[in-house]
Amino acid sequence: MRRTIPAALLLLSLVGCGSAPPISKGRVTVETFQNERQASPAAQEVAMYALMLLRTGYRFGGKNPDAGLDCSGMVAYVYREAAGLPLTGNAASLARQGRDTGFDQLRAGDLVFFNTLGRPFSHVGIYLGKGEFIHAPNSRGQVRVDKLTNRYWSERFEMARTLLD
Repeated sequence: MRRTIPAALLLLSLVGCGSAPPISKGRVTVETFQNERQASPAAQEVAMYALMLLRTGYRFGGKNPDAGLDCSGMVAYVYREAAGLPLTGNAASLARQGRDTGFDQLRAGDLVFFNTLGRPFSHVGIYLGKGEFIHAPNSRGQVRVDKLTNRYWSERFEMARTLLD
Protein backbone atom coordinates (compact mmCIF):
# COMPACT_ATOMS: atom_id res chain seq x y z
CA MET A 1 0.00 0.00 0.00
CA ARG A 2 2.83 2.41 0.79
CA ARG A 3 4.32 1.98 -2.68
CA THR A 4 1.08 2.77 -4.51
CA ILE A 5 0.56 6.11 -2.79
CA PRO A 6 3.92 7.59 -3.91
CA ALA A 7 3.45 6.12 -7.38
CA ALA A 8 -0.03 7.64 -7.61
CA LEU A 9 1.29 11.02 -6.46
CA LEU A 10 4.07 10.87 -9.05
CA LEU A 11 1.56 9.98 -11.77
CA LEU A 12 -0.73 12.85 -10.75
CA SER A 13 2.15 15.31 -10.76
CA LEU A 14 3.18 14.26 -14.28
CA VAL A 15 -0.31 14.51 -15.75
CA GLY A 16 -0.14 18.30 -15.80
CA CYS A 17 3.24 18.41 -17.56
CA GLY A 18 1.85 17.79 -21.05
CA SER A 19 0.37 21.20 -21.64
CA ALA A 20 0.48 24.71 -20.29
CA PRO A 21 -2.26 25.55 -17.82
CA PRO A 22 -4.92 27.95 -18.97
CA ILE A 23 -4.55 31.51 -17.82
CA SER A 24 -6.65 32.15 -14.77
CA LYS A 25 -7.43 35.27 -12.82
CA GLY A 26 -5.14 34.18 -10.01
CA ARG A 27 -2.15 33.58 -12.32
CA VAL A 28 -2.27 36.75 -14.38
CA THR A 29 -1.08 39.69 -12.35
CA VAL A 30 0.52 43.01 -13.07
CA GLU A 31 3.83 41.39 -12.10
CA THR A 32 3.44 39.00 -15.06
CA PHE A 33 4.23 41.92 -17.38
CA GLN A 34 7.00 43.74 -15.50
CA ASN A 35 9.91 42.06 -17.29
CA GLU A 36 8.67 42.29 -20.87
CA ARG A 37 11.17 42.13 -23.67
CA GLN A 38 11.48 45.12 -25.96
CA ALA A 39 9.54 44.80 -29.22
CA SER A 40 11.21 45.41 -32.58
CA PRO A 41 10.75 48.85 -34.14
CA ALA A 42 8.30 47.37 -36.69
CA ALA A 43 6.25 45.73 -33.92
CA GLN A 44 6.24 48.98 -31.93
CA GLU A 45 4.96 50.76 -35.03
CA VAL A 46 2.12 48.23 -35.29
CA ALA A 47 1.13 48.87 -31.69
CA MET A 48 1.28 52.66 -32.09
CA TYR A 49 -0.67 52.58 -35.35
CA ALA A 50 -3.37 50.46 -33.74
CA LEU A 51 -3.83 53.09 -31.02
CA MET A 52 -4.81 55.61 -33.71
CA LEU A 53 -7.93 53.49 -34.29
CA LEU A 54 -9.31 53.92 -30.77
CA ARG A 55 -13.06 54.60 -30.79
CA THR A 56 -13.44 53.48 -34.41
CA GLY A 57 -16.87 51.90 -34.80
CA TYR A 58 -17.41 48.17 -35.06
CA ARG A 59 -18.79 46.57 -38.20
CA PHE A 60 -18.95 42.83 -38.79
CA GLY A 61 -16.67 42.08 -41.73
CA GLY A 62 -15.35 45.65 -41.64
CA LYS A 63 -11.92 46.11 -43.17
CA ASN A 64 -11.34 49.87 -43.03
CA PRO A 65 -11.85 52.48 -40.32
CA ASP A 66 -14.16 54.67 -42.41
CA ALA A 67 -16.79 51.94 -42.67
CA GLY A 68 -16.00 50.25 -39.34
CA LEU A 69 -13.81 47.35 -38.31
CA ASP A 70 -14.24 43.91 -36.86
CA CYS A 71 -11.41 42.25 -34.92
CA SER A 72 -9.67 40.57 -37.85
CA GLY A 73 -10.29 43.56 -40.10
CA MET A 74 -8.60 45.83 -37.55
CA VAL A 75 -5.57 43.51 -37.34
CA ALA A 76 -5.28 43.22 -41.13
CA TYR A 77 -5.63 46.98 -41.61
CA VAL A 78 -3.00 47.81 -38.98
CA TYR A 79 -0.46 45.27 -40.24
CA ARG A 80 -0.92 46.37 -43.86
CA GLU A 81 -0.61 50.09 -43.07
CA ALA A 82 2.05 49.99 -40.33
CA ALA A 83 4.21 47.06 -41.41
CA GLY A 84 3.38 46.50 -45.08
CA LEU A 85 2.31 42.96 -44.24
CA PRO A 86 -0.84 41.84 -46.08
CA LEU A 87 -3.04 39.66 -43.87
CA THR A 88 -6.39 38.19 -44.81
CA GLY A 89 -9.01 36.02 -43.22
CA ASN A 90 -10.83 35.79 -39.93
CA ALA A 91 -9.35 35.37 -36.45
CA ALA A 92 -9.08 31.58 -36.81
CA SER A 93 -7.09 31.84 -40.04
CA LEU A 94 -4.85 34.54 -38.55
CA ALA A 95 -4.12 32.11 -35.70
CA ARG A 96 -2.36 29.83 -38.20
CA GLN A 97 0.10 32.54 -39.26
CA GLY A 98 3.33 33.60 -37.64
CA ARG A 99 5.05 31.88 -34.74
CA ASP A 100 3.61 30.77 -31.45
CA THR A 101 4.81 32.85 -28.52
CA GLY A 102 4.33 32.03 -24.88
CA PHE A 103 2.26 34.22 -22.63
CA ASP A 104 5.39 35.18 -20.73
CA GLN A 105 7.09 36.14 -24.03
CA LEU A 106 4.48 38.65 -25.24
CA ARG A 107 5.78 41.81 -26.88
CA ALA A 108 3.99 44.83 -28.31
CA GLY A 109 2.64 44.04 -31.78
CA ASP A 110 1.96 40.35 -31.09
CA LEU A 111 -1.48 38.96 -31.82
CA VAL A 112 -3.55 37.65 -28.91
CA PHE A 113 -6.35 35.15 -29.50
CA PHE A 114 -9.44 34.36 -27.48
CA ASN A 115 -12.38 31.95 -27.47
CA THR A 116 -15.34 34.31 -27.11
CA LEU A 117 -17.99 32.43 -29.07
CA GLY A 118 -17.49 28.90 -27.79
CA ARG A 119 -15.11 28.06 -30.62
CA PRO A 120 -11.32 28.33 -30.78
CA PHE A 121 -9.73 31.55 -32.01
CA SER A 122 -12.99 33.43 -32.47
CA HIS A 123 -11.47 36.79 -31.46
CA VAL A 124 -8.12 38.52 -32.03
CA GLY A 125 -6.43 41.67 -30.80
CA ILE A 126 -3.00 43.33 -30.87
CA TYR A 127 -0.91 43.27 -27.72
CA LEU A 128 0.30 46.74 -26.67
CA GLY A 129 2.51 45.90 -23.71
CA LYS A 130 2.14 45.98 -19.92
CA GLY A 131 -0.75 43.52 -20.08
CA GLU A 132 -2.93 45.59 -22.43
CA PHE A 133 -4.30 44.81 -25.88
CA ILE A 134 -6.37 46.70 -28.44
CA HIS A 135 -9.28 45.11 -30.29
CA ALA A 136 -12.64 45.65 -31.96
CA PRO A 137 -14.88 43.79 -29.49
CA ASN A 138 -18.41 43.56 -30.92
CA SER A 139 -21.33 45.34 -32.50
CA ARG A 140 -22.11 47.13 -29.24
CA GLY A 141 -18.70 48.75 -29.03
CA GLN A 142 -15.79 50.50 -30.64
CA VAL A 143 -12.09 49.75 -30.92
CA ARG A 144 -10.78 49.87 -27.37
CA VAL A 145 -7.99 48.83 -25.04
CA ASP A 146 -8.54 46.12 -22.44
CA LYS A 147 -6.33 44.34 -19.93
CA LEU A 148 -5.41 40.66 -20.17
CA THR A 149 -5.78 40.59 -16.38
CA ASN A 150 -9.50 41.33 -16.77
CA ARG A 151 -11.31 38.17 -15.69
CA TYR A 152 -13.37 37.94 -18.88
CA TRP A 153 -10.31 38.07 -21.16
CA SER A 154 -7.96 35.99 -19.01
CA GLU A 155 -10.51 33.15 -18.89
CA ARG A 156 -10.86 33.19 -22.68
CA PHE A 157 -7.22 33.70 -23.70
CA GLU A 158 -6.00 30.89 -25.98
CA MET A 159 -2.62 31.83 -27.40
CA ALA A 160 -0.40 34.52 -28.84
CA ARG A 161 1.38 34.66 -32.18
CA THR A 162 4.16 36.90 -33.39
CA LEU A 163 4.36 37.98 -37.02
CA LEU A 164 7.38 40.27 -36.76
CA ASP A 165 10.89 39.79 -35.35
